Amino acid sequence: MKGIILAGGSGTRLYPLTLVTSKQLLPVYDKPMIYYPLSTLMLAGIKDILIISTPADTPRFEKLLGDGSQFGIKLSYKVQPSPDGLAQAFTLGKDFINGEPCAMILGDNIFYGNGFTKLLKQAAADARNGKAISIEEKPEHPKSNYAVTGLYFYPAGVSEKAAQVKPSARGEIEITSLNDMYLQEGNLDVQLLGRGYAWLDAGTMQSLVDASNYVKMVEERQGVSISAPEEIAYIHGWIDKDKLLDAAKHYGKSPYGQHLKSVAEGKLRY
Repeated sequence: MKGIILAGGSGTRLYPLTLVTSKQLLPVYDKPMIYYPLSTLMLAGIKDILIISTPADTPRFEKLLGDGSQFGIKLSYKVQPSPDGLAQAFTLGKDFINGEPCAMILGDNIFYGNGFTKLLKQAAADARNGKAISIEEKPEHPKSNYAVTGLYFYPAGVSEKAAQVKPSARGEIEITSLNDMYLQEGNLDVQLLGRGYAWLDAGTMQSLVDASNYVKMVEERQGVSISAPEEIAYIHGWIDKDKLLDAAKHYGKSPYGQHLKSVAEGKLRY
């Protein structure tokens, strides 16, 4: 399965923070925001990932993340000329997807919870944990208390389906319209995030602060690091101990670097 991180947009709700940089490069406590969605895809076992961003920000992501080899994965990059809707990711990434199944996550979405890796792999394997009855884009009066997160898994052929989506009234290629196509075919399944799971959308000033505070609290109280790509790669066997130590050295004396060193030295149990 391929993976896409949609890290575009202008981040106007975070002005003036995002006047000169991408929202997904802002810090969420101890690491850049994009580390969190990247880690989510890696936890799902996805190693071939495309990052879609703006013409100005794409080089910044490349400088930060490189080709992904330090994480034991392969990273590619694609420019989104203008933010014309979430489903546009699948038409922009058509050559990258190359007819294979593909997951897509929004660059400002953060997930955390015990057992999340298992749930992700169930979703990637098209496990059926529930059936959607209807789906609406930002309804004024929701029919249920369920909300769709910014994480989607699609079978082969998603690029062709996305190409059929007509722009909505606000001129965007809506992900809801794409999902509704699968719903009408009886092929839209859902995985429910139960109690104990955290889903944070760090797209506003308040939610950005809340996300940072949440990560800080969990890491300090539990002595773990949320969404450390090098650690995930090491646990999966995608990189060896020497490469993990190199990463720890690269981050210097920062808490993040010290955490990776502790992982490499076997001071943390899983």
